[in-house]
Amino acid sequence: MYIKEVSIDGFKSYAQRVTLSNFDPGFNAITGLNGSGKSNILDAICFVMGIKNLSAVRAQSLQELVYKLGSAGITKASVSITFHNNDPANSPTGYDDKELITIVIGGRDKYLINGHPAQQGSVGRVADLFQSVQLNVNNPHFLIMQGRVTKIMNMKPPEILSLLEEASGTKLYERKKEGALRTLAKKQTKLEEIDQLMNEELLPTLALLEKQCATYHEYAAYERLKRFCVANEYSLCQRALDSGQGELEALQREAGEVEARKAELEAEVADRDSGILALQTEKELQARLRAGGEVKELQEEVDKLAMRLAKDQAELKNGKDSLKGEEAGLAAVKVSGGRLLAPSWQS
Repeated sequence: MYIKEVSIDGFKSYAQRVTLSNFDPGFNAITGLNGSGKSNILDAICFVMGIKNLSAVRAQSLQELVYKLGSAGITKASVSITFHNNDPANSPTGYDDKELITIVIGGRDKYLINGHPAQQGSVGRVADLFQSVQLNVNNPHFLIMQGRVTKIMNMKPPEILSLLEEASGTKLYERKKEGALRTLAKKQTKLEEIDQLMNEELLPTLALLEKQCATYHEYAAYERLKRFCVANEYSLCQRALDSGQGELEALQREAGEVEARKAELEAEVADRDSGILALQTEKELQARLRAGGEVKELQEEVDKLAMRLAKDQAELKNGKDSLKGEEAGLAAVKVSGGRLLAPSWQS
């Protein structure tokens, strides 16, 4: 990326708009008489590139950058630079598809990049655009004035290395890297604090809530089952009650019928009792008469049986005596027979 064109209007010694073009991509030299505005061209380039140190552009305030401090009817200064951007490999970040990049600054520090306002943090955004291609206009060694050439030539190697790092923009990225590392360390510390908070407070609380949630679900399931059991038991009891009510009504009807039958039977019994009472005297008399005859007959029968029993007992006694005599005779015969047979058996 290199400068294609610079336009200056109302800046320092340039009261009218002046456009400079045909810049060489590698090396350019501005020549002219003393007081012709050679240095002001370089100041204009630094100004539009976002330089913050006004002393580098030989001014104490922004008002000094306006032609004759605004006393000649010119109240603002504007500078625009157009860059060739035909090398995507070396293009600023986000502008690799733009062949030309035009940066305009004018009025009260108002920046335009390719016609689009860069309002919030405009100077920083412009500086970032150039820093992405290793250009840092706020580097103290970015602009080497005539009086500093000899001083730079006498620098020691470490000083020259530092100068080159500053000029190339790597120093800036080192500082940004350090800042990013500090931010990362803070974020890491914050992350550790969050992890500690999570492990010590949030996770135990979450575990407790999960346990309470599980307990609640168990209780809710128990309550649903309990309501179901109660409803089922109520339904069974209601059916039993309805059935029992029917049976009770049937029993009550049957009890009524029994009571009625009982009353009828009691009436019949009362009628019969009256009849029995009337016949009772006559029956007792007849029974006594029959009982007297029956006693006489029974007495006679008893006498007959007693006589027969005495006869049978006498016959039994005689039989026993005869049996005893026969048994004694049989025993004697056995003894005699044994004696007769003994000698014959011995021979």
